[in-house]
Amino acid sequence: MNQELELNIKEKISHLKVIDTISKVAELVDVKVYAVGGFVRDIILNRERNDLDILVIGNGTDFAKNVADGLGITNVSYFKNFGTAHFDYQGMNVEFVGARKESYDRNTRKPIVEDGTFDEDISRRDFTINTLAISLNKNEFGKLTDKYDGLSDIKNKRIKTPLNPLKTFDDDPLRIMRAFRFASQLNFNVDESIVKAAYEMRNRLSIVSQERTTDEFLKILTSPKPSVGLKLLFDSGVLEIVFPEIAIMAGVDQRKDYHHKDVFLHTLQVVDNISKETENVWLRFAALVHDIAKPPTKKFVEGIGWTFHGHEDLGARMMKKIFHRMKLPLHQLDYIQKLVRLHLRPIALAKEEVTDSAIRRFVVNAGEDLEDLIVLCRADITSKNPIKVEKYLGNYERVMQKVRDVKERDQLREFQSPVRGEEIMQICNLKPSRKVGEIKTAIEEAILDGKIGNNYEEAFKYLIEIKDQFLEN
Repeated sequence: MNQELELNIKEKISHLKVIDTISKVAELVDVKVYAVGGFVRDIILNRERNDLDILVIGNGTDFAKNVADGLGITNVSYFKNFGTAHFDYQGMNVEFVGARKESYDRNTRKPIVEDGTFDEDISRRDFTINTLAISLNKNEFGKLTDKYDGLSDIKNKRIKTPLNPLKTFDDDPLRIMRAFRFASQLNFNVDESIVKAAYEMRNRLSIVSQERTTDEFLKILTSPKPSVGLKLLFDSGVLEIVFPEIAIMAGVDQRKDYHHKDVFLHTLQVVDNISKETENVWLRFAALVHDIAKPPTKKFVEGIGWTFHGHEDLGARMMKKIFHRMKLPLHQLDYIQKLVRLHLRPIALAKEEVTDSAIRRFVVNAGEDLEDLIVLCRADITSKNPIKVEKYLGNYERVMQKVRDVKERDQLREFQSPVRGEEIMQICNLKPSRKVGEIKTAIEEAILDGKIGNNYEEAFKYLIEIKDQFLEN
């Protein structure tokens, strides 16, 4: 074992009060205790870690209570059926578990838990990089146990399972998603046996709750380079199960001299591009789905080539069904629909002869998400030709300059009719109704078309001019 590594680990953990308290309690009650899993892995990788997993060779909940008492913590969650306990301490999530062995009902992910030994507990863990254990007992403090060559796999940036991956995934199919998530988060390679087992076991994901599957998928999207995990999902056939609309983007058709680029590979590049600019997972999600309707709208037109007319509108309409199926937060639906629907608009506005009216409508439609939309559009440039890239970026800058000019001149912030609905009802002697909305919309349209200015005086005058034609109907 690497003595220098153990000294380094001691140095990193010995100053933590929670670790010191755990060590003292372990000596007092005479049990063996280890820090395990991701906490150890991330110490070795020099990654920040807010989760501390403690393995107790004995009763995990009793030990947790003693530690909590020593730290003055009263808010402890106990799960006696699983022999686990949890509390937060100074920004760290601390979880205790008694050593256990598990068996599984094939129809659920819920394990049948029995008391076990250190070896049995370590062997049930998902990946070798998570099987490392650090002793917290005073006489062996900082000693590293590595039963499954996890150190070597960390060094070689490799995701492997301690047991046969078919067994690992059969017991808990969510580990398929976790394997690809770790690969994406850590930029590790996945052992070929895992990809093969994931393909064979991918239909087992049906026993996993949609919320858990979606959570792992979003964690892949939040990783530094999401394409790593997304490509693994595709290569293993798992993407067909968890997000089939993305999986069918793959492939290139060619007719005569016309071909189109692989939409899936293009999308991966867009997602990676945008991930360099933002950590906003929903802006990244918009990048993932911006071309989602290209497969169903793909058409070959003689003399023109491949077209995807209306894919932005159909893609936006597809989002509602996808959000419900994947149990995504519905308060993000409008945002995603807007970005998908508008992602082609800026490049169309780059023409020199574009009208102020078109710019006004774009600004109002994009609203507070205008900047995010432009970030998406820039990320959508995946050409390897630097001249083309420079041209496209120049086009977007020209659009944004027009946007800035029109916004400043027309005061379009938080745009709506300067004459409010209450005043329309009073002047037109109307009760709350659809007609009030139609009149208000007519005023807003006149402003957007440049017929009147975006101010109360002109809007009020225009209301007086048009109200009769609405009241006559």
